[in-house]
Amino acid sequence: MSRQTEREPTGPSNGAPSSQTGPDLSGTTASSSDLASLFECPVCFDYVIPPILQCHNGHLVCSDCWSKLTHCPTCRDLLTPIRNLAMEKVAVSVLFPCKYATFGCEITMPPTEKADHEKHCEFRPCCCPCPGTSCGWQGSVNAVVPHLMQKHESIITLEGEVVVFLAVNIHLSGALDWVMMQSCFGFHFMLVLEKLETDDGHQKFFALVQLMGTHEQAEQFAYRLELNGNGRRLTWEATPLSIYERVATAIMNSDCLVFDPGVAELFAENGDLSIDVTISMC
Repeated sequence: MSRQTEREPTGPSNGAPSSQTGPDLSGTTASSSDLASLFECPVCFDYVIPPILQCHNGHLVCSDCWSKLTHCPTCRDLLTPIRNLAMEKVAVSVLFPCKYATFGCEITMPPTEKADHEKHCEFRPCCCPCPGTSCGWQGSVNAVVPHLMQKHESIITLEGEVVVFLAVNIHLSGALDWVMMQSCFGFHFMLVLEKLETDDGHQKFFALVQLMGTHEQAEQFAYRLELNGNGRRLTWEATPLSIYERVATAIMNSDCLVFDPGVAELFAENGDLSIDVTISMC
């Protein structure tokens, strides 16, 4: 499906300053960027796309913001669900910028494609994946690994499809986490091991792998975590989480390798626990 990026309109040909505060629609044809600016939500500054609702005075608010408001942010009149059918007809002929344009996306699209594109846009921001930190960093998926290397230098990176991750001092009390990066197949994966107290007051270990990439990329891989020792073996196999999926949700649902401290003791040596990590392509 074709995409196009609209060029900004040029200024007046005589070089004189314009007194207009809105888009110049005096010509015979307005560009999509001019028209799109008429649909800007005054609250979140994203675009109002069909179904388009307005207040009694004709001011537009996007549907997401509408559900959170009781009064129009422009005129303070009570909000009522009045459809603006004329603007909806205009909207279908407008190419709207992606909401992640400030992060580098240059794609424009009709309103019917906007939500689906933004759900999968490669420029949509993701948070720092490090557990147990107060890092508030956000950025594109391509900027995650550079951020980790610059701001979280204590995280080691091991090369290869099969590595051994060593979690030291697992006997320490309280909530703890261990993190390692694994590089293979041209991607970076993060192994996360957390020791947490569950709702019943008992401590458990949770381990999983997260890809520094999209959900679609994560589905191309499988990982295996294995504890070996003293004639015993404990294995977990699954698809890696994407950077856009929350580790906390997987832990809450026990969608990971889960074991209690008693089991950890069966595999630990001098308080350290080795985990074999294998990444494979599906």
